[in-house]
Amino acid sequence: MDTKNIVMNINLSLSAPSQVETDCLVAVVLDQGEKDKPAAAVACSDAPIRDAAKDVIASGEATGKIFETTLLHRPSGLKAKRLLLVGGGKAKSFSAAELRKLAGAAVRTLKGKSIRSFAFALPQDGVTGAEGVRSVVEGVFVGDFDPDYYKSDRKDQKIDSVTVVAQGDQANLEQAINIGRIVGESQNFTRDLVNEPSNRMTPTIMAERAKKMAGEVGLKCETYGADKIKELKMGAFWGVAQGSDEPPALIVLRYEPAGAIEKVHLGLVGKGITFDTGGISIKPADGMEKMKYDMAGGATMIGVMRAIALLKPKVKVTAIVCATENMPSGKAQKPGDVQIAMSGKSIEIINTDAEGRLVLADGLCYARQLGCTHIVDAATLTGAVVVALGYVNAGIFSSDDQMYDRFTQANKQAGEKMWRLPLDDEYKEIIKSNIADIVNSGGRWGGAVSAAMFLKEFAEDTPWIHLDIAGTAWMEDAKPWIAKGPSGIAVRSLIEFATNFR
Repeated sequence: MDTKNIVMNINLSLSAPSQVETDCLVAVVLDQGEKDKPAAAVACSDAPIRDAAKDVIASGEATGKIFETTLLHRPSGLKAKRLLLVGGGKAKSFSAAELRKLAGAAVRTLKGKSIRSFAFALPQDGVTGAEGVRSVVEGVFVGDFDPDYYKSDRKDQKIDSVTVVAQGDQANLEQAINIGRIVGESQNFTRDLVNEPSNRMTPTIMAERAKKMAGEVGLKCETYGADKIKELKMGAFWGVAQGSDEPPALIVLRYEPAGAIEKVHLGLVGKGITFDTGGISIKPADGMEKMKYDMAGGATMIGVMRAIALLKPKVKVTAIVCATENMPSGKAQKPGDVQIAMSGKSIEIINTDAEGRLVLADGLCYARQLGCTHIVDAATLTGAVVVALGYVNAGIFSSDDQMYDRFTQANKQAGEKMWRLPLDDEYKEIIKSNIADIVNSGGRWGGAVSAAMFLKEFAEDTPWIHLDIAGTAWMEDAKPWIAKGPSGIAVRSLIEFATNFR
């Protein structure tokens, strides 16, 4: 299934919301009162909409509570057939992040009622103009994605068209729609890759999908197999790949714009384990089917590169995805083995299920060899980060405070939740080996940190950020704005980071 072939039409209307003809008009209700004195109101100055909503607000049926929905049929004074009121929470804390989720919640509510098109009235205070329009467009794409590709009785509930009703300069608003579409489609492109089962998303297929996308948007793409991996002396990557009958793939995507910022070359490195059994240190059977998502970091970087190619920032960007399966077999690496990474460092394999950091080690080294001056990696790396942060925040590690500050601004703009974890030198003791330079697993305590310390050895002095998305790349439960399944976490933050890189 290739979601980019499914087109949703996004339109702009500068009319008064009450005058828009549509199957359903969506309006936001905010609680504008104090903590102990709630006061719900429609975030729209259009009098007919306020009049249509006043009874359900007065009765307490519509309170403005976040994600609360109230559907009114044949609302008086409106040209819309229906009016959907969506609660946005407290007005004083309402932001683009909430607006994005409300747009997704509207999509998922209306999809369930077989409504194929609607209009969304942008709130007229708080988040307005181009920022608001972009947030709505991103949200509707995220909300429209469903993972049930292979159900024989799958219902076609895709939203065909959305009209964003807003006020402002038409050219700026249309540009915001275009950016929102690119970002939303690219996040869904990543989710599509992650969602595929491993028999339909092998390393070879992942490389083919990346190459096809690159051809469509104008990126350079090189894909290599085992021979190149061995030629580059990527012993850590090959150590993981050697146990599988599926050939590995080294995927390199290049964006090289004319007039790029001098002396800046951003590297994006993604873990692409298309299925992770744990290898000889095999995982428990319960829940192993989810391990198709272990290539989410690689899929993230491919999706980000799609958006970068279309948004055309003036910065050189190279993405490297190390894709392989991690399988147990007579050829597989074993605990106690020693592998020599591309950098020349020797690694004692303590646990073959700590394989993601091995492929990333060589990916980071290759990024430096290709001249990357700043590097971000993303990986579903550790269960330990889930213990530390749960399913809410992704973990961030960084060797460079200035780069971290830049990324935090991008992360805030993108509305994605991440939390910085430490990289103190004392943690290096955990990854010392008696026989080699380092071990690939520091044990149970501080597992997310020791994994990051391992990667830091291969980023060396290059400014570097590591995103551990193990707890956030897969939605364990459906939310009002997003389906259960792949989330596309970090795509928006990385797009924001790359396009505003200075």
